[in-house]
Formats: sequence, C-alpha cells, structure tokens
Amino acid sequence: MQFIILGCGSSMGVPRADGDFGNCNPKIKKNYRTRCSALIKGKFKNILIDTSPDLRTQLIKNKINNIDVVLYSHMHADQTHGINDLRVFYIKNKKTIPVFADNATSNYLSKTFGYCFKRTFNEYPPILNLNKIKKKMYFSDIDDEILIETINVKHGKVNSICYIVEKKVAYISDVSEIAKKDYYHFKNLKYLILDCLWYEKHSSHLNLDQALKLINIFKPDKAILTNLHSKVDYNKLKKILPKNTIPAFDGLTINF
Repeated sequence: MQFIILGCGSSMGVPRADGDFGNCNPKIKKNYRTRCSALIKGKFKNILIDTSPDLRTQLIKNKINNIDVVLYSHMHADQTHGINDLRVFYIKNKKTIPVFADNATSNYLSKTFGYCFKRTFNEYPPILNLNKIKKKMYFSDIDDEILIETINVKHGKVNSICYIVEKKVAYISDVSEIAKKDYYHFKNLKYLILDCLWYEKHSSHLNLDQALKLINIFKPDKAILTNLHSKVDYNKLKKILPKNTIPAFDGLTINF
C-alpha cells in the first residue's frame, strides 16, 4: 500500500498565482507546491483525500488513472474546489463515486456543487453520492480491507478530519489543535503527516514550534510536515528539523 502526498502547499500554493515565491528558492524543485490533496493507493483501490483546486495536474503528474472513493477533511476552498475533476472517473466507470464528509462539509458541498450530487436543469447526471463519515471505515480492496479511522480536530473556527490509515499513517493537513483525549490515537505510528504552515503563530494552523511539540509527544517513526506556506523554503526548513522529521514535497510517496 502507498500513501502519496499529491500536494503539500498552503491555500495559495507556491508560487502564488501572481508568480511570487515568497522566501522559497525557485531553483529548488521541491519548493513548487500545489494545494493539499493526498491519495491512499491500495492494490486495486484508490482513495482520494480532498479535491484540491490543482487536482487535475496532480493526478496527471502522478499517473493516477482512477479514483474509487473520496474523503474530505473539511469545507475550505483549497480542499474542495477541484471537485469537478472527478467527472472524468464517472464517465470512465459509468457509476457514481462515493464521497465521505462530515455534516458541515456535506452541507457545503451540496449547496456549492449541487450539480455533482443531483441532476439539475442541464442534461448532466450526478457524478457523486454523498455519505456520512464514520469513526471507523473499511474499504474492500479485492482480497483485503483498508481500515481508515477518523478523528475530529480543530482548524481555527471549523472542525477538520484527521485520517489514520491501518493504524500506521496519520494525515492531518489542516489543524490548529488536537484534543488531549485523542492523543492516544497518534501513538506508535509509522508516519505522522502534520500541518506546519510557517514559523510564527496562526489562528487556524500549527506553526513549526507547535508541530514539533506534538511530534515529540506522539513519537512517530517519521514525521512529515505539510501545508507549507511560501515563507518556508524546503532546504532551509530541512536543515533545522530533527532527524525523524522532513518537509513534504509534491509527489512524496510512502510505502507501508
């Protein structure tokens, strides 16, 4: 099984739409960041986490030619507005794609992208069917099952979903606080993929100090910092991180 970080950039990506790289060196390939999405790649099933506005480019670059299931972390535009790029997989497979989200995100998706879930005034059929997130979800993968657990975390004024795959990989792209009662879920992981926007404090995201503090508590075999802002240069960040922690980059693939 593989976990692919399709995009590791914050809401405007690197470079931004105006071409600004911020503090990132444009000569370093790993500083080119699209918005956050990730893929759980089983033997026969591809499970997508979030539909970044850069989804089409991400799927082409990583040679992903099918999506079987979509999981949403939360309702923000940088996690949802690539939803229309799922249409090709409905056309290809002739069946709707199951989508899982919490209540707030489900309401947002239904209102904003209603044409994806029900036939509207035009001739296009719905491409997705909406399902409620559960604490434990099992997805069949021919001769096996993929276990995905969900943990609610705070992301500023909204909730976000952390996904833990097979009790080995935790993916928390957008988080400002994890409740202490949930800390036990994050112990003894092989990989912890964690939000780390930049160096100073932010109301909706972890900064570097806060992310490292949680990594020190959870003690994963390896930690990977994602949702990186243009203020954070890949090489400069990598130099100051502890041995078990690295910055993410687009296309980073974990085998587990």
